[in-house]
Amino acid sequence: MRRLVVILSSLFFFTSLVVDGGPVPFDVGVLLDKGSWKARMSRSCMSVAIDDFYSVHGDYRTRLALHYVDSRGDVVGAASAAVDLLKSKQVHAIIGPQTSSQAVFVSDLGNRSQVPVVSFSATCPSLSSPDNPYFVRTVLSDSFQAPAIAALASAFKWRQLVPIYEDSDYGSGFMPYFVDALRTVDARVPYRCVIPLSASDDRILEELYRLMTMQTRVFVVHASTSLGSRIFAKAAEVGMMSEGYAWVMTTGMTSSLSLVDAAVVENSMQGVLGLKAYVPTQTSEFRDFRKAWKREYLKENPDSDVPELSIVGLRAYDTVWALATAAEKIGGLGSVFKPSSSNDSTDLSSLPVSSNGPNLLNELLKTEFNGLGGKFRLVDRQLALSAFQIVNVIGDGERRIGFWTRAKGLLRHLDRSIGGRAYSASKDDLSPVIWPGESTVVPKDWAPPTSGKKLRLAVPGPVQQGFNSFLQVDWDPFTNGPVVGGFVIDLFEAAVELLPYAIEYEYVPFEHANRTSLGDYDQLAHSVFSKEYDGAVADITIRANRSNHVDFTLPYTDSSVSMVVLLEEQKTKSAWIFLKPLTTDLWVASTAFFVYTGFVVWVIEHRINEQFRGPPTQQLGTVFYFTFSTLVFAHTERVVSNLSRVVVIVWVFVVLILTSSYTASLSSMLTVKQLQPTITSVEQLKANGDYVGYLHHSFVLGLLKKSGFEESKLRPYKSPDEYAEALKKGSRKGGVSAIVDETPYIRLLLSRYCGNFTMVGPIYKAGGFGFAFPKGSPLVPDLSRAILNVTEGDRMVDIERRWLGDETACSDQSNSITSNRLSIASFWGLFLITGIASAAALIIFIALFLYQNRQVLKETKNEGSTLRRLSMMVKRFDEKDPSAHTFRRTETKGEGGTPVVPRSVDASPLRVFDCSGGEGGANVVTARPSSDDVFASPGNDIVGVASSDSDVARDLEMTVVRW
Repeated sequence: MRRLVVILSSLFFFTSLVVDGGPVPFDVGVLLDKGSWKARMSRSCMSVAIDDFYSVHGDYRTRLALHYVDSRGDVVGAASAAVDLLKSKQVHAIIGPQTSSQAVFVSDLGNRSQVPVVSFSATCPSLSSPDNPYFVRTVLSDSFQAPAIAALASAFKWRQLVPIYEDSDYGSGFMPYFVDALRTVDARVPYRCVIPLSASDDRILEELYRLMTMQTRVFVVHASTSLGSRIFAKAAEVGMMSEGYAWVMTTGMTSSLSLVDAAVVENSMQGVLGLKAYVPTQTSEFRDFRKAWKREYLKENPDSDVPELSIVGLRAYDTVWALATAAEKIGGLGSVFKPSSSNDSTDLSSLPVSSNGPNLLNELLKTEFNGLGGKFRLVDRQLALSAFQIVNVIGDGERRIGFWTRAKGLLRHLDRSIGGRAYSASKDDLSPVIWPGESTVVPKDWAPPTSGKKLRLAVPGPVQQGFNSFLQVDWDPFTNGPVVGGFVIDLFEAAVELLPYAIEYEYVPFEHANRTSLGDYDQLAHSVFSKEYDGAVADITIRANRSNHVDFTLPYTDSSVSMVVLLEEQKTKSAWIFLKPLTTDLWVASTAFFVYTGFVVWVIEHRINEQFRGPPTQQLGTVFYFTFSTLVFAHTERVVSNLSRVVVIVWVFVVLILTSSYTASLSSMLTVKQLQPTITSVEQLKANGDYVGYLHHSFVLGLLKKSGFEESKLRPYKSPDEYAEALKKGSRKGGVSAIVDETPYIRLLLSRYCGNFTMVGPIYKAGGFGFAFPKGSPLVPDLSRAILNVTEGDRMVDIERRWLGDETACSDQSNSITSNRLSIASFWGLFLITGIASAAALIIFIALFLYQNRQVLKETKNEGSTLRRLSMMVKRFDEKDPSAHTFRRTETKGEGGTPVVPRSVDASPLRVFDCSGGEGGANVVTARPSSDDVFASPGNDIVGVASSDSDVARDLEMTVVRW
């Protein structure tokens, strides 16, 4: 169908030529390296592009006139040809050149003459800098593929990749972007292998042998097809295309894989991964173009075979379409160049300047269409990125294993349905890979060197005498070789056993020939930095200054500095020792809750219980006496309210716990041997002017001086025995009051002198002990993970028990110096319970009291201020509750069982009836009762009681009957 459209458009085009006199030629220069496969393929593709474009756009007023010139494969030839095109042909644009090195010079000419230089094959990222405003790249920049390679590194857990690249602008221009991309996934470049374009096979072998002696096993090849194929052939020759290696090709070579010798692909490139731009090749337009291109290629190159169509040809095709579109938009042009002032075709200062170049450039940058190579759209004067294919070289070809896009990361399939998918860099998003050696196991980025060289691991020379439990170095008298052992060595070897690969190593003492130490641990770390050793296995503390030169594994011991001091028995007992079982805060809290509980009980009982009434002093004494007597459970006051009973029950339980704990703590203080440290803080040492000891050649000296200690007050020691002797002497007898050292050393001292000393602190932070390796060593992360596995398992316990002793041996000592005082932290739960119970009871009582007196509140609502109303309620609270069952008299009955009910009279005296006298009547005894007066009949069998403080008793007429 498309060919029919082309034929019809051609007829229309030729008709217009006859009528209008033909389109205006638009001169465009084309710089190609004549004789190269890229030149042959791109020239035939551009010829097809011209025919196809103007067949579809037969009505256009302009037509590109391509002027091909040979750049002769070098920078000078390309620059000379470009100058000739600008002066002789006065071209409006230049397509090319082929290589990045040539484009550097040609783009400068384009800037001078304001002529767009459009390259479909120069991929060096630096060409698109703001300094080259007239350089347009219609191919993907090499910088775009750097994040894709970084995604592969992340997916396969590679942390070290070695680039092998050609010594050219094309090779070196890619490196900054490659290194930066790796950093984003925590990977690095430990070494760069640069190979000149003119390198011989021997030179390539020399570089590969150097790589074999290293430890990295992942290589990224960024080179031209010719040089890259030679690199792979020699790599296979030396055995670097076997199992355990990984190779990645960049787009330049992957896109031209079909042009590589089939023997090289089948024998030297199996298992290689490659990146190349994604091109939709399943469209009818692409199939039609491929047929037309083959015919054109054979017409132009009748003596050569037709190669596989490359992305280079597709980019050339799309470039012609883009330029033809832009040319039509700016219209037909006459002479648009300023005339040159010189006839010398090589004089750069006389280059003509195009007055229409800026317009052409603007139109070109705005051009967008769906080309054969995918969506054509320019961003920042270079082709916008769509997607990369990831291929695996298998047999004589390649197999696609996935894609990479900037937004989604690695993908197994390009599917628009994954629009909401987050960025991913997982190997599960790729198809299975066949690696070199036909292996399906992902190669590690590091392996031991294959040269048979052992890792030289430095161990300290003559170690500190007495601390050989950590590390000891002896010499075998028969072999004259070092024999090492100790806690550090056992732990290191246990970690090495857990590595996923085997390494060969040897211990090398850090000492002179006469077996004296070469220096302290700072110098040991520096020797690793200077590559004198491959690592250091020692009890070396991780410090900031050391980490500037070496990489440390994760620490395998505590990361702190502590102080050890002498213990002394507290022989004298204070007269106030009975106060020590409880801390001050617990004493205060207990007293407060005693008062609070007594107050709550008094409030609840005051209106209904005679024992909580009386003069204010009497009531205050009752409150305190009641609550504090609960300490010995001797309270005699009887509570009658259910609310107060709940409060008292909870409080008695709290008191029981408190008194029991107090008794136990006081008994311990009076009977158990009390050991206390002589020094409890660094500030106390400074204030006393005491001497302080430290380990000889230790960084602790610097810490102490930085903390304000005078160097004259600091004394070095070399062994735990010297530590113990100095502590026993004390500062006044030539010893020290404290030893400041790293916690592991102090624990070793305490394991030997369990009952005499104690550890105070930690007083400073430190990094702990670790193993040191050169910067970027791949051993560090693997060994760190192995150390974690050792320290979290039973193996670490066995190693510590063997060399450092049993940590539980001093458990009795630690108990003896632990404070026996009880604090509120142990009882706050009890106080919370009793506080809530008391508060709840008080709230319920107040609510009931207000409800019972709601009528009074209503009657006094408008009688006065709030203060007056409050005063009235307080008075009401101070009165007895007449409705309470405790004030309610037992109901009396007459002889016939008829209840005798008191009746109210108006201020009449109390009359007592004597039922034993008189006929049918009663003798009436009239009296004004005083407090608690008793009235009785002559037979003493009739009794009446009156209370002077009861208004009811004074105002009632009572009939006393026989009980």
